[in-house]
Formats: sequence, C-alpha cells, structure tokens
Amino acid sequence: MTQDPAAPADPADDSALTSLDPRFKGLMRLQAALVALPVLIASVVAVIAVPMLRPAIIAVVVVAIALVLLVPHRRFAARGYAMSRDRLRVVRGLLFRSDTVVPFGRVQHLDVDRGPIERAFGLATLTLHTAGTHNASIRLPGLAHDRALAMREDIRSHIKRDSM
Repeated sequence: MTQDPAAPADPADDSALTSLDPRFKGLMRLQAALVALPVLIASVVAVIAVPMLRPAIIAVVVVAIALVLLVPHRRFAARGYAMSRDRLRVVRGLLFRSDTVVPFGRVQHLDVDRGPIERAFGLATLTLHTAGTHNASIRLPGLAHDRALAMREDIRSHIKRDSM
C-alpha cells in the first residue's frame, strides 16, 4: 500500500521526523557529566574516608559513567521535529512521550536562545510562544544555530502573511 505524498503525516509516525543536530548528543553528555561530577567527587571522598565502602562506591561510579554515556544517546534518539508549511511538530521524551503540534497561526513571537554551552557547540534553542497560559511556550533545543535562525524566519514570514 502506498501513501499519497500530499496526505498529512500520521502524528504517530516517527519516521517523518527530522533528527536534531548530532552535536546535541555531545552537549547532553556534557550536561550529564556536570550533574554527575559532584556524585563522583563525593564517591572519591567516601572511598578515602571509609575504605569498606569501596565496592559499593565503585558500583555508583560505574552507574554514573554509564548514565553519562547511555542516557544522552537515548534522549537524543527520542527527540525530533517536523516542520510543514503551516505547523511545527516537536516530539520528545523517553518515559513520558510528548508529541506537540503548533500551528503557525497560534504563534505570537519567536526566540532563538543560546547559552554558553550551546554557543560552544554551535547550537541554539528555538522557542515558539503561543497564546494561553499552560504550555504556552514550545522549546526545540539541539538545532544548529543557522538552522534555528532559518526556521525562525520561515515561521515569521508565515505569520506575517497570515496577519495581512
């Protein structure tokens, strides 16, 4: 059975998603390492202070290293987006899966944000602000900076056309 190319994509079909920039995986690993660092320092101090705890602490260190290496890869694989002519779809989440579709007609303003770590990786976060109070902002992190700027301009031009 072939699908009509003009038909809208099935929201549950992850094959239609665009992956985030591969550098985002490295950024998530760095963030995870920064979170794990205090645990690793505390583990070293505990091994020095209480040598009997060495096997348990080694297990904690191994788990922390595995989480730094594996979880960002899984989180990266669970994210994606699809931008069509009139809407943006953002999919994310491992345990709690979220599939959000934002029609461009609902967008009030757009931001491209870059923290210091994102700048170091050449990445940015595109944020779409919509009307409403609950979940009124949709963030799409892990985009190459140039791609985020281009998407912002594409969406902005669509909004401008609709308001005329």
